[in-house]
Amino acid sequence: MRIFLDTNVLVSAYAARGLCADLMRFILAEHELLTGEVNLAELRRVLGDRFGATAERLAAIEAELRAETVVPRPPAPAAVPVRDPDDRWVLASALSGGADVLVTGDKDLLDVASRVPILVLDPRGCWERLRGKD
Repeated sequence: MRIFLDTNVLVSAYAARGLCADLMRFILAEHELLTGEVNLAELRRVLGDRFGATAERLAAIEAELRAETVVPRPPAPAAVPVRDPDDRWVLASALSGGADVLVTGDKDLLDVASRVPILVLDPRGCWERLRGKD
C-alpha cells in the first residue's frame, strides 16, 4: 500500500516516541512511504524552529525520507476546497503521487475526506486499518 504521511505525522514521528513513530516504522517495513516536497520544506522549518533540530539532524531526516518516495510539488493545488489553502498542496501531492492513503492529524484535511478519491485517515485510524483492527 502507498501511504502518504502529512507533515504533522512526520513531525510527531521524529520529535516524540509514540503512535506516529510506531506507524512510520511499520509503514517503512511493510508498505511504501510517500511524502511531498511541500511537506519536506515544512518539516525542516517546524523541526528546526519549534524543536531546535540541528542542521545535521535535519539533513539526516531529509536523507532518510528521500530514500523513500518524495512527490515533486504538483503544478497546481487540489481543486477540493479546504479551509487552509496550504492543505490543498498536500492533498495534490498525495494524489499526484498515487497514494492509497493520506495520513494526517490535520482536521481540515480530515473534514474533506469524503470528497477526495483517496482514503484520508488520522494516525490511529491508519494504524488500526493496517493492523487489521478496523
